[in-house]
Amino acid sequence: MSVNSWSADPPAPPKGETTSEASAQITGKRSTVDAIDFGRAVLEHLTHTCAKELRDASALDLYQAMAHTVRDRLVHRWLATQRTYFEHDVKRAYYLSSEFLTGRSLGLCLLNLDLYGAAETLAAQHGFDLGDVLEREGDPGLGNGGLGRLAACFMDSLATLELPAVGYGIRYDFGMFEQSIEDGRQVERHDNWLHLGNPWELPRHEDAQTVKFYGRVEMRHDSATGRLYADWVDARPVVGLPYDSFIVGHRVNNVNTLRLWAARATRDFDLQFFNEGDYRRAVEEKIDTENISKVLYPNDQSDEGRELRLKQQYFFVGCSIADIIKRYKQNHTSFDGFADKVAIQLNDTHPSIGVAELMRVLVDLEGLDWDMAWSITEKTFGYTNHTLLPEALERWPVAMFGRLLPRHLQIIFEINQRFLRQVQTRWPGDDDRLRRMSIIEEGHRQQVRMANLATVAAHSVNGVAALHTELIKSQLLSDFYELWPDKFNNKTNGVTPRRWLLYANPLLTRLITTTLGSSEWIDRDLSRLRELAAFADDPDFLDALWDVKQENKRALIPVVQRRTGVELPVDAMFVAQVKRIHEYKRQLLACLQIIGHYMAIKRDPSLDTVPRVYVFAGKAAPGYTMAKLHIRLLNDVAAVINADPVVRGRLAMVFVPNYGVSLAQGIIPAADLSVQISTAGKEASGTSNMKFALNGALTIGTLDGANIEIRDAVGHDNFFLFGMDTRQVAAQWAAGYDPRAFIDKSPVLTEVLDLIGSGFFSLGERDRFKPIVNSLRDHDGFMVCADFESYRICEALAGDAYRDRRDWSRRAVLNIAGASQFSSDNTIRQYAEEIWKITRCKTDLSLIDGGR
Repeated sequence: MSVNSWSADPPAPPKGETTSEASAQITGKRSTVDAIDFGRAVLEHLTHTCAKELRDASALDLYQAMAHTVRDRLVHRWLATQRTYFEHDVKRAYYLSSEFLTGRSLGLCLLNLDLYGAAETLAAQHGFDLGDVLEREGDPGLGNGGLGRLAACFMDSLATLELPAVGYGIRYDFGMFEQSIEDGRQVERHDNWLHLGNPWELPRHEDAQTVKFYGRVEMRHDSATGRLYADWVDARPVVGLPYDSFIVGHRVNNVNTLRLWAARATRDFDLQFFNEGDYRRAVEEKIDTENISKVLYPNDQSDEGRELRLKQQYFFVGCSIADIIKRYKQNHTSFDGFADKVAIQLNDTHPSIGVAELMRVLVDLEGLDWDMAWSITEKTFGYTNHTLLPEALERWPVAMFGRLLPRHLQIIFEINQRFLRQVQTRWPGDDDRLRRMSIIEEGHRQQVRMANLATVAAHSVNGVAALHTELIKSQLLSDFYELWPDKFNNKTNGVTPRRWLLYANPLLTRLITTTLGSSEWIDRDLSRLRELAAFADDPDFLDALWDVKQENKRALIPVVQRRTGVELPVDAMFVAQVKRIHEYKRQLLACLQIIGHYMAIKRDPSLDTVPRVYVFAGKAAPGYTMAKLHIRLLNDVAAVINADPVVRGRLAMVFVPNYGVSLAQGIIPAADLSVQISTAGKEASGTSNMKFALNGALTIGTLDGANIEIRDAVGHDNFFLFGMDTRQVAAQWAAGYDPRAFIDKSPVLTEVLDLIGSGFFSLGERDRFKPIVNSLRDHDGFMVCADFESYRICEALAGDAYRDRRDWSRRAVLNIAGASQFSSDNTIRQYAEEIWKITRCKTDLSLIDGGR
């Protein structure tokens, strides 16, 4: 029966067949990945879920029908996966992260289930383009950048590798803000990603958890046991309602869980206040409570904002720990084997309050003695550090912490007291070391150092790139490394090839598969891409690779034009720097180089240079004034360049607003040169550098983060290196770094800064960018001036290299082959084997009714 002739009315059970047997068959039909069954199910959902006739259906309706059809297949596999894990009593990894930047789901799920072709055909049969249908899905902004995107990559790899895991986070009503550019400025608007609903999640009311805030602690002595107990009383309860999303593995049956918590009040409405006419107070508790999960990263410039952030962190961690305990107790009556079944990974310091929470639950609620509870806690937690910036290592004022979480503060003080005894025993009389290592920072006001808490409690502390880990050991946490060297290890980040190659770059995927003669490289063995190195001198392959890149540019150009109004020339070298806007990432350095390049062409229009397109994208934190000023400078410079007929066709510059996963999937495959130019020693790892290399872009970068490992993997000749390394940066600071000395030695930099300061790019408003110019001349905290000349020369070398298309493509091939080692599958294997001690568990679909 063809899809077009299928009737939306479900058939009656055959004569003699029971209802339960029919139900099992229906479940089976709704779980298959057969193309005909898929098409029938989509049309059924169009009728019964969307309440639309096919002739009246929009692309949004078809998206909703396809999403529910795919979800049916995921539900079946998810149920079987959870039953398999339960029956085998497996050890699971629980990944706690304040961000999960997952991106759109439908397209990737179709690929993972081998249904993409069926969806394309079905859409075309009914007059739709699948690309338009996929665009109807919202782009969840539940993360700020690399941290959240990494968490999503890890969840993808865990499912694909059939490793038991659950991700825990917050279901923000409004994710990372929607960014628009007005008069060159970043303008933030709420990101209402849920306004059309979310077919990918299931609310699980039966698994709701309650956490508490405020109140006080009463101590009581139990004469029968002789123990002192702590009761947290008069606290304000908050309900955490879990929403489960399904993380499907690629071409496997395993479907893991991403559980996100939404805050709900225990009492939504106070009728007494309402009857008295106090309508605001009638719903005040509901409003205050639900603010907890309202917005990702509320502005923390005020005490109220900081307190809300701390509430968010404890809220999702408290709910998650309770959920983990509940899950564990389903199969176990004693906590003796807790660490043998539970591994909790802290994704940076945001969830590190989990240390105190697990201790509270084990001691106060489960009645374990302190030493046993602490032993379990140490064996259970792992901590991943993601930053070397002191301001990003969270500290909470003790007064605020104690008011919000009084029992947890007591526990942290007890942990600290016992820990400092160890330090005193190891280094008697070393008071400076005690002050540095203490979880409680003394000073004008006491603060809780969350990174210290996580380091003290975790049995594993890892960095996310080789250099980053070495800097953790030698600088950031050097005292702890000296005390516990065996705790520290490196786990270089990775990216999932399913999202960032298979889905983002289908043309390149097809070329690689054809060239290698197999699609096996897609299935958990990205190392096979190394075989591409054998084709680095094959002219036909190099020409085909060049054509793929040009096609990806053609696909990006209308996207950029819709968002910015600027039409980009396809034959130019595309240079991309897309990431969070921050001073240490040095978008400013790239901007200064572009101005220098622009002025060189202005002075000599006959100058023979390779045409360039500079693409920027990224968001600045709402309270980060200097980063937002950098965005305005980028846009003002772009406006001048793009309006100048002298450089038209030779130089273009765009800042593409509202950067997110979907936009990245368009920019990264189109880029020729990836800009990774953070100050050496500031970037923990980076993952966009890996995505660009995997998609055939060459890198211009410093010896920072994972750039070092990428350069070694792709070959030093295929990486444009510039600037100071970490030792040279340290030496400059030690010698009394003076940016004016570097400005004076660079006529180009002098001219550029004078031009910005004159108001040339700001319609004569000389003071608009005065803070930037003054900062560079007086302090230059990220050594932009010191690295400017090196970067300018290196970027020019990259432009010259681009002239030789075959040689550039040869280098691109070696980048793709070398980047194969930066798969998140490899990273997760290391976490699983070396930290979590979890093993593969293949889903048995026969364990649930209707299984096939």
